[in-house]
Amino acid sequence: MKKTLLGLVCCASFLFADNFTLSSSDLKGQLTKKQEFNGFGCSGENISPQLSWENAPKETKSFAVTVYDPDAPTGSGWWHWVVFDISKDKTTLASGFGNSESKDAIQSITDYGKSGFGGACPPLGDKAHRYIFTVHALDVETLGLDKNTNAATVGYYINSHTISKASLISYYKR
Repeated sequence: MKKTLLGLVCCASFLFADNFTLSSSDLKGQLTKKQEFNGFGCSGENISPQLSWENAPKETKSFAVTVYDPDAPTGSGWWHWVVFDISKDKTTLASGFGNSESKDAIQSITDYGKSGFGGACPPLGDKAHRYIFTVHALDVETLGLDKNTNAATVGYYINSHTISKASLISYYKR
């Protein structure tokens, strides 16, 4: 009986050991004008949401955060935010983090052509777009890239070094 109980406890701890999760006090099922871009015909506040993560793998050496819209009518989606070289000791990005320069991370070029957070701005009348917020636990302390690196290149490096990731999806329609 003791062996069976011990086996179940070991099995349960193995199953729940990688419970890497992403949460936000700002994001719900739908984005708001607060997270809408200001430009490209949109008139939102363009403020990045608060994000928090927990239970990253022990071997994590840094984090990256991305926001991607796979529904953008481009044929390749749209990168709204790419942040990397976030310290392994950091587990939160405050609301508005993507709207200012920071020594705590590098924010590279989005598909809007500039660095930092670029909020939702789907075409008028289009279906609701998905905005996928993802935190990546990486196996390197730095990607060796800078803020002028385009999103596709940063994405390649992030995906090459991701050991675990967690995502949230919110929707937006104008």
